Amino acid sequence: MSGLFTKGTIAFAVVLTLFGASLVFSQSKRQNPETTDTKRNRRVAEPAPSPTPISTSAATSDNSEADEEDDVISVDTRLVTIPVRVIDRKGRFVGGLDKKDFRVLEDNVEQEIAHFSNEQQPFTVALVLDMSYSAKFKLADIQSAAISFIDLLRPEDRVMVIAFAEETLVMCQPTSDRKEIYRAIRSTKIDTGTSLYEAVDLTMNELLRPIEGRKAMVLFTDGVDTTSRRAFNTDNLSDAMELDALIYPIRYDTYDDVRQMSSRPVVIGDNKPKGTPPISPTGNTLPFPIPIVATPSDRGTTKEEYERGEEYLDKLAQHTGGTKFVADTVINLNQAFARIASELREFYSLSYYPDDTKQGKTRKIKVRVDQKDVAVKTRESYTISDPGQSARAKVSK
Repeated sequence: MSGLFTKGTIAFAVVLTLFGASLVFSQSKRQNPETTDTKRNRRVAEPAPSPTPISTSAATSDNSEADEEDDVISVDTRLVTIPVRVIDRKGRFVGGLDKKDFRVLEDNVEQEIAHFSNEQQPFTVALVLDMSYSAKFKLADIQSAAISFIDLLRPEDRVMVIAFAEETLVMCQPTSDRKEIYRAIRSTKIDTGTSLYEAVDLTMNELLRPIEGRKAMVLFTDGVDTTSRRAFNTDNLSDAMELDALIYPIRYDTYDDVRQMSSRPVVIGDNKPKGTPPISPTGNTLPFPIPIVATPSDRGTTKEEYERGEEYLDKLAQHTGGTKFVADTVINLNQAFARIASELREFYSLSYYPDDTKQGKTRKIKVRVDQKDVAVKTRESYTISDPGQSARAKVSK
């Protein structure tokens, strides 16, 4: 969601009247009294006990007709992993295939398939929810749709929940415990700011990359970033070319809402835990609740930024073999989640070790299936980089 009220600098104006005297003050940023600026954008914090969240800063090629897009695939050190979906002429998934049914060619040279997993193998899913302020969906609608999505996954599938506004929160680590996942989703809260690029960077490089097996990211956002300082869209797209996970963006358009509301401040509450006393600018506890008045800015409100956000989400999907969905109502939001859950049950996974591991070289790849009248959806190129030299891939300890 676009950071309607922290697109750059947030001003908090609070008028306090006590014993007939009035005091007006403003803050450039909202701070939790227990959280300092140095902790605000931490990449990974030490795990906190439940239920406290962890604070952290169709390319389709037919066997008979080539219909290719510029998709890319992942590489982990030397092992190249390719998610592959096979469909018939009517678009129906073709299941029951085995390793011997596939051929992989890199730059037109056939490769030996080292590892194979079929559609029955479980997935690890990173559910990444944009919790920045927006009028498009109510919090309850987002949580309900997310929980419905979890219910459509297989019992053995694991899920991690990540929520982000200006700060990124890992609400739960990968687990198949449905109660824990539901708790994590229901613990999400709307906040200000939109550090989309930092959230995607964290999810790809520190959460998903170390996980073995089949994996995917489901990213719910409008695609507009306003507060990232340590990651950029170009970083994300480059990293996606080396990631062995599918990315499924679910995009909604908040442009009209943002334009209508950008000229007026909105009180969104103090977002502190219930029962927490308010704190004055001098650090003194105040005797009554403080509403937060967010002052809008122009960042994240232009047509160009929304077009750039849409292109960014398109490329994340293309570069990983996923699919981008559009959801502007609760109904098609639920439909998008249902389609993704269905597709995740329809992927094979192939891995091989390339002969030439020279870094920085982009290679073309094709997957063939020993079946008639089928089409193969997969990524079609990848780039090898040195994980040890990538600052974005380092985990903060």
